[in-house]
Amino acid sequence: MAPNHHIKNILGSGSRIESRFVPDYKKLKQTVDALRGMGYKIVLTQGVYDLIHEGHSAYLETAKSLGDILIVGVDSDALTRQRKGKGRPIVPQSERLKMLVHLRSVDIVTLRDVKHDIGHLIRLIQPDVLVASKSTSDFKKDQVYEYKTFCKKIVILPPQGVTSTSARVRKLTIDGVEKLAEEISKLTQGFISKIRGGL
Repeated sequence: MAPNHHIKNILGSGSRIESRFVPDYKKLKQTVDALRGMGYKIVLTQGVYDLIHEGHSAYLETAKSLGDILIVGVDSDALTRQRKGKGRPIVPQSERLKMLVHLRSVDIVTLRDVKHDIGHLIRLIQPDVLVASKSTSDFKKDQVYEYKTFCKKIVILPPQGVTSTSARVRKLTIDGVEKLAEEISKLTQGFISKIRGGL
């Protein structure tokens, strides 16, 4: 079983990344079993959590309200690139994990990698409540219900914010391109003026 001090650190205040980040799946399973044995209701959700914004925070808070312990499976950098494209993630996994641990609603974070299919953590943890987002493109409603055997309840939440990470990335890209275009225009005009001045 998971040592008592480890459980105490998870349940205590403070971010304690060394206690709340559980990358070893065997230890994660032991921890979940210990918490469940203590009567805690386990909630699981999964995602990238790149450029964490208000929508992420509201989503995780809602997920936590459905039980006692919220576990977040975070996509590794390699898995994120596979799912979202080579420009992602913007924020590396080490920072994304730390940011999530600082959120009051998150109790445990773990890492999902390319070698794990989308149902791996679900089958391992067998949560009391599985929470998924309606906006997750590669985890559609019918796919979620394939995992009903491993969960007591499945909850699909609508997007919780007015923006998305993808929208923010697009805006940053557009803003960056526009600023670059302005600078090139200024340099070009200056160069043309110098050439004309030399004629």
